[in-house]
Amino acid sequence: MNGSRIAAVGHYQPAKVLTNEDLAGLVDTSDEWIRSRVGIRTRHIAGPDEPVDELAAHAAAKALAAAGLSPADIDLVLVATSTAIDRSPNTAARVAARLGIPQAATMDLNVVCAGFTHALATADHAVRAGGASRVLVIGADKMSEVADWSDRTTCVLVGDGAGAAVVEAADEPGIGPVLWGSVPEMGNAVRIEGTPPRFAQEGQSVYRWATTQLPPIARRACERAGLEPADLAGVVLHQANLRIIEPLAEKIGAVNAVVARDVTESGNTSAASIPLAFSKLIEQGAVATGDPVLLFGFGGNLSYAGQVVRCP
Repeated sequence: MNGSRIAAVGHYQPAKVLTNEDLAGLVDTSDEWIRSRVGIRTRHIAGPDEPVDELAAHAAAKALAAAGLSPADIDLVLVATSTAIDRSPNTAARVAARLGIPQAATMDLNVVCAGFTHALATADHAVRAGGASRVLVIGADKMSEVADWSDRTTCVLVGDGAGAAVVEAADEPGIGPVLWGSVPEMGNAVRIEGTPPRFAQEGQSVYRWATTQLPPIARRACERAGLEPADLAGVVLHQANLRIIEPLAEKIGAVNAVVARDVTESGNTSAASIPLAFSKLIEQGAVATGDPVLLFGFGGNLSYAGQVVRCP
């Protein structure tokens, strides 16, 4: 085998929907204020009895079913999350237990909003190196649990959910080389810290960085895959804010691509946002089997990671 590919995807969101009007009853805000600044209309919120590993397991089960695989076919589980409350057992181990996956290696990756694309690259590397044959890659976060519901600048952003992909060996590579890195000196611009942990960010700093520094990096990810941005059928950026997604997508130059805008109905779900939005594009038929799609995550630390993948 010369590479790896995404065999199937799946996603999951809690049933409870929190609208902008609902938030207006909690903090000094309004539907117009939220939509004009971040483009979000609704978000899904998990209940107190829905831990992040449960969200992850639901999405993973759907991906497994779509791939026609059983839990025993998986030998590595990677979960990207920054909202696991317990240090041990990790979220991946709990997902494996929920799904009945025997003897798999289980690891969490905490790269916040860029977590899924980091985890996807890690899965690709593991398969290429012969360390795994089939990998469950999951992005899952329960941002409602770390939100400051008295801060109208951040609580209007967050949502809960999970997305998953099954990665397996392939004759022809379906996951392009990753381009990843970080800006550690700006790491405090996005934070989940304290006791209890709370999400906070320097919104203007993140906006300027994302819209000015990231476009050439995203274009380089396309170059590593041997493609021009105009060759892309889809672009799935971290669903942070519509005012970041739209200018960033435009500056990348993907003029023929469908741009995921799931943030409008799901909010910022951190590590879940890319697989969640990607799975929905596939489910809706907006992209087709074999289409090249750029996945590009960015956020906390300030970290970034992106690669071009072929749709399952």
